[in-house]
Amino acid sequence: MIFKAFKPMVPLLGAIIMALPVQAQLASNPYIAKSNVTWTTLGANENDSMPLGNGSLSANVWTEQNGDLVLLLSSPDAWTETGKIVKLGRVRVKLSPNPFTSANGFTQTLKPETGMIEIKSGTNTLQVWIDANNPVLHVEAHLDQTATLQAGLEMWRKTQPLSAFKETDNSGVMGGDNSPRTEPDIIFPTQTNRVTWCHYNPTSFYPYLLKQEHLESLISKMNDPLLHRAFGAALTGPELISVDERTIRSGAPAKYLRLDVIAAIEKQVSSPAEWKHDLDALTIKLSKLNIDQALQAHQKWWQNFWARSWVQVSGNEDAENISQGYVMQRYMLACSSRGEMPVKFNGGVFTVGHDMASDTTKQVANNHDADYRAWGEWFWNQNNRLLYWPLIATGDNDLVKPWFDMYLNGLTLAKAKVKTYYGHEGASFPETMHSWGLPRLGDFGKNNPTNEIQSHWQRYHVQGSLEIIAQMLDTYDYNPDKEFAAKSIVPFADEIITFYDQHWIRDANGKILMAPTQSLETYQLTAVNPTPDIAGLMAVIPRLLALPANMITVKQRAAWTKTLADLPPIPLGKTAKGKLPPLGVGDTDGIATILPAEKYDKPGNSENPELYVAFPYRLFGVGKPNLELAQHTFAARRSPANTCWGQDGTQSAVLGLGSVAKKAAIAAFTNYGDQRFKWFWRPGHDWIPDLDNGGDGMITLQLMLMQCDDKRIQLLPAWPTEWTADFKLYAPYQTTVEGHVQDGKISNLKVTPASRKKDIVILKAQ
Repeated sequence: MIFKAFKPMVPLLGAIIMALPVQAQLASNPYIAKSNVTWTTLGANENDSMPLGNGSLSANVWTEQNGDLVLLLSSPDAWTETGKIVKLGRVRVKLSPNPFTSANGFTQTLKPETGMIEIKSGTNTLQVWIDANNPVLHVEAHLDQTATLQAGLEMWRKTQPLSAFKETDNSGVMGGDNSPRTEPDIIFPTQTNRVTWCHYNPTSFYPYLLKQEHLESLISKMNDPLLHRAFGAALTGPELISVDERTIRSGAPAKYLRLDVIAAIEKQVSSPAEWKHDLDALTIKLSKLNIDQALQAHQKWWQNFWARSWVQVSGNEDAENISQGYVMQRYMLACSSRGEMPVKFNGGVFTVGHDMASDTTKQVANNHDADYRAWGEWFWNQNNRLLYWPLIATGDNDLVKPWFDMYLNGLTLAKAKVKTYYGHEGASFPETMHSWGLPRLGDFGKNNPTNEIQSHWQRYHVQGSLEIIAQMLDTYDYNPDKEFAAKSIVPFADEIITFYDQHWIRDANGKILMAPTQSLETYQLTAVNPTPDIAGLMAVIPRLLALPANMITVKQRAAWTKTLADLPPIPLGKTAKGKLPPLGVGDTDGIATILPAEKYDKPGNSENPELYVAFPYRLFGVGKPNLELAQHTFAARRSPANTCWGQDGTQSAVLGLGSVAKKAAIAAFTNYGDQRFKWFWRPGHDWIPDLDNGGDGMITLQLMLMQCDDKRIQLLPAWPTEWTADFKLYAPYQTTVEGHVQDGKISNLKVTPASRKKDIVILKAQ
């Protein structure tokens, strides 16, 4: 079966975007138009790039001092035979003569509102855009005087590595002498008007990993996600002719010049020739599109996207920075999360690099090619979740879908793994995993004779699956899709709950005894009854039981009810004197707090697992019982942190601690990177751009403005009075809430449907 990841995009809520008449006028979103980024000088190298994308085809776009335009092409779905995500390729575009090398009047502007980059010098213009509805990047030159255009493919995956692929990114060994090696890219013979290349996976790391992890009996029963995958692109365009197998140029000078970069990823093809046949057919199809109508449809997609939701903050410089950071994070996710796979936390698709010597073992720090990223090719649930939580409140279900699909597609293997390892039913997913759901070999351990993950950071860390259920349930609450609930949420949740029910013995009181286990990555190996796992089950099971009766079998209802009843209580303890920062409650000696687990040893990381009761699981929060207990717990937390995957912002906002949340939001949205596009966030722990950072900031800001609890919608639960805001956010029961906040008061409140206005509770800003 052939899977084409690059396909026409379908907008949210089923509204199919059609090509519009050229003369159609598109309404501007004033909140987004303010976020344009303009540079007035040419760039130097890849560190001067701007992001562009349609969700499955993306590019870092930059200029260099000689006036060249460079396109570093990427996709969330470009995975090699070694299980490594890589770039599609790099293209250099030259104009001769080049009107953009003059410093007079030069501007380069990223326009998130329309998903375009515009380069100008006088009345000469270059437009660079990736069609929101088709897998093609366009470079359009509108010039005062005639010129020629030349585009050349630049490659770095030219030869097979001398030895089997091994990690060099501080994540542990990936493979070994018997694991596959990354094959070089393929350049196809010259065609009259086209340059075409691809990467094809003739082998796969997948069976090697299953054998290493004692699952060889499953190899023939599972679909290999890497074998025979192919990805690449073609350079073409009106009146362009081939110079050689890597270069294409205009046949004659002209004032209007256009380059089209058409990309394709196929999940499984029999050969590179079959991939090329399909790409050629796609190229012919796209060449028949009217470019003006395609541009109108592209702009309409972005108009509809920004009309879904917004948060615009003003009042001081911090507020303005927060606003633009919020827009840029959401824009980068829109550029990179409409493919088959979710975008990765550690750089997403916007990592950059330069040409290197043949010794690729030195891919560290500032010396790395474009395929490198610290922390490798795997998905950390605790990191990646932060990218997708805020997209539920923005109504971006299409962007969240790849995140859910990764877990849903891995469910069959996860069930088989549990049955093979433990002999019982259910499914579990490790915290750190390949896209198909198995732990990375660096954690499991090469030649590990046991079924246990050897890494003490990850050995028993499986609670992230409960958070996936919580995210799915929120998505369903906001937009009740019965098919999604019945075919995705219920089967997935049932397997995860079954694992928790059957994997652990009961104690003398008949309660589930989770031991040995761990509380996130912080309290490792010896923890008993970790708070995040208990809180997760307590949060999701009642919501699952509340689903329509016809979605749940009698057996499932009984099993879930029993698991809920068998859960141990949330562990509680008391602080020692001097360990609790003041909350205005007087003496801090012996105040009750929530613990990270019933029993635990010294910490090994800087998380605060006890506060998972606030976020993500929302058992405690503004308007809920025992808020002070959770606030005291927050005050006593061991590891304050505001950036990357730091948890202060999200958890303080849920608990109504406005001043703390404000500080965290500012920190997140001003944690600028050192590249020219400063919203390629600085790596707190991970890689550039650190998308955890912007995701964490988005969640915090949303929760400061609005928190939902079933039908109740609380506004301003942690909002600072000095900030002004205009916002539109989504709420459960297919509701949107719009309003203006100034001096701690809300005006212009619009709730859709109007019947939900009675459920609004406006709290006092702080």
